[in-house]
Amino acid sequence: MPRAVLFDIDGTLVDSVDLHARAWQEALARYGKEVPYDEIRSQIGKGGDQLLPVFLNDEELERFGDDLAEYRTGLYQRQYLPWAKPFPGARELLARLKQGGELVGLASSCKRMELGYYLRMLGGASLIDAATTAEDAEQTKPHPDIFLACLDRLAMDPDQAVAVGDSPYDAQAAARAGVHTVGLLSGGFEQRTLEEAGCVAIYQDCADLLARLPATPLAPEPASEHRR
Repeated sequence: MPRAVLFDIDGTLVDSVDLHARAWQEALARYGKEVPYDEIRSQIGKGGDQLLPVFLNDEELERFGDDLAEYRTGLYQRQYLPWAKPFPGARELLARLKQGGELVGLASSCKRMELGYYLRMLGGASLIDAATTAEDAEQTKPHPDIFLACLDRLAMDPDQAVAVGDSPYDAQAAARAGVHTVGLLSGGFEQRTLEEAGCVAIYQDCADLLARLPATPLAPEPASEHRR
């Protein structure tokens, strides 16, 4: 196996993509921006600094972008976060990797408060070796900052790591950090989208990845065929 596995959280370990999309849609509507749900959902995986410019022009970003982002964060944490649940197999996958001697990092665009909540539902900090959030990056995904920060905390080089994510933005960010990505379909993105973003292998979800772990890119000698 690689010496380090860097996980995204939302849509990868935790079922929360729809919750984030609803919170963004409600926050945008509060500031007069009626955006179709599917358009917002297709952007989940980015941090707010990268998502908002898709829906606001420069003048709107200057006038109320920060206020909208702050409102969205509070709304998500109060109203939507309690509904987030770990995907089946997520805890077990982290535990298996740790038992196998791997370093486990969490490289997410979430907020630090959300990270703490997710860690508790995933089984605690004992299952990970490092974590980075939006607060640790100058720019969030698809920029590489979050992955680079996580690698730095683990004291690992990119060629010693593999990323696991559910969105094209995970794959793009990891690639820019020099890390290959294993894609999961649990976030709702199509397989072709993940392939085009550069995922080297694609699985249904954490449970599927766990069940086939010895024949995945997370294994010492990956099988020649990884695609589902």
